[in-house]
Amino acid sequence: MPGPMSGVRVVELGFWVAGPSASGVLADWGAEVVKIEPPDGDPFRGLYLAAAGAEVPANPPFELDNRGKRSIALNLRTEDGRGIANQLIDRADVFVTNVRPEILESFGLDDARLRARNPRLVYARVTGYGESGPERDRPAYDIGAFWSRAGIAAALMPPGGDPPYQRGALGDHVAGMTLAGGVAAALLAREKNGTGQMVTTSLLRVGVFVLGWDTSATLRLGIPATPMTRTTTPNPVISCYRAGDGRWFWLLGLQGQRHWPDLLRAVERPDWLEDPRFATMRSRRENCPELVRLLDEIFATRALVEWGAIFDRAGMWWAPVQTTEDVIRDPQAIAAGAFVDVPQADGTNIPGVASPVDFSVDRWQPQGPVPEVGQHTEEILLELGYDWEAIAGLKERGAIP
Repeated sequence: MPGPMSGVRVVELGFWVAGPSASGVLADWGAEVVKIEPPDGDPFRGLYLAAAGAEVPANPPFELDNRGKRSIALNLRTEDGRGIANQLIDRADVFVTNVRPEILESFGLDDARLRARNPRLVYARVTGYGESGPERDRPAYDIGAFWSRAGIAAALMPPGGDPPYQRGALGDHVAGMTLAGGVAAALLAREKNGTGQMVTTSLLRVGVFVLGWDTSATLRLGIPATPMTRTTTPNPVISCYRAGDGRWFWLLGLQGQRHWPDLLRAVERPDWLEDPRFATMRSRRENCPELVRLLDEIFATRALVEWGAIFDRAGMWWAPVQTTEDVIRDPQAIAAGAFVDVPQADGTNIPGVASPVDFSVDRWQPQGPVPEVGQHTEEILLELGYDWEAIAGLKERGAIP
């Protein structure tokens, strides 16, 4: 199953998540991805192990974004190392990076130079804060540029509470998928005009877009994104509640007036149809604390499995609040293709999270395991035309480990 990107050559110079996740998706889709790493490797290789404890035998987050790639270890501070990088990129279709622009320029790996050498190259870059402006070179992680600065944390912060902490790589993975889509569009454009181009996104831009409903309302109407709680939501028919067994769930009555009768059938309160406190969306908004209190009392009388069956019979839309332990056992997540077997070097498979796009004809599967640092250095150099004597010289001069 080669995937729709079969035959596309990608060179990645990326660290941590945003850049590697973009080329990781392209690798899942069948692209041949060479990951350029410094001699001591992508720093993300060791962070999870250090945080989780030395006894942890694997680095699942790194595996997700780097499976199926080949790794070449290069010292880009040497002339030889930069020369090898240029050779790789000269024959590539796509260059993916999330290294800061001024560092790329110092290595001679900026867009203008690389595309002058290879006019068909699609140069794809994700930054923290964009390609221009006074802070374009500010260092960033997604919890800063995407979560904090783009307004997401503030929009989710309960009144008087602390800003919520982001789970790892939420913004990075959205940015990675965004960049992968941009690469696909640029490759399509190249089929029409024969030339490559630069494709960019940023964690800040992605964050603003993710919060786009609220940000658009602020732009157009001056309405700020006001954090909501269960008792201050404008529509308590789309909110979270807890069943009698302690499990949380969400009611999904986005069209509040449409779903209100369905909910009342489920909770056996037809009298609320005429109750002036709750008869309209406006009255339910104005009396949200009282309605939530009454619903809490009702939902506390049954376990979630019972409520789920009742909601389904009544036509009330809902969803359980699940942990990751619940999700990996969820029959629907499994059937939807959320997980995939990743082949390992010893012929076995390990479970992994799937890339979130499927194709009906050009089906994909993971191309292989995550590489060790520099695992394919000599193999790739031989493909570039180096012989063993030249490779030995590169080692002596410190260009490769």
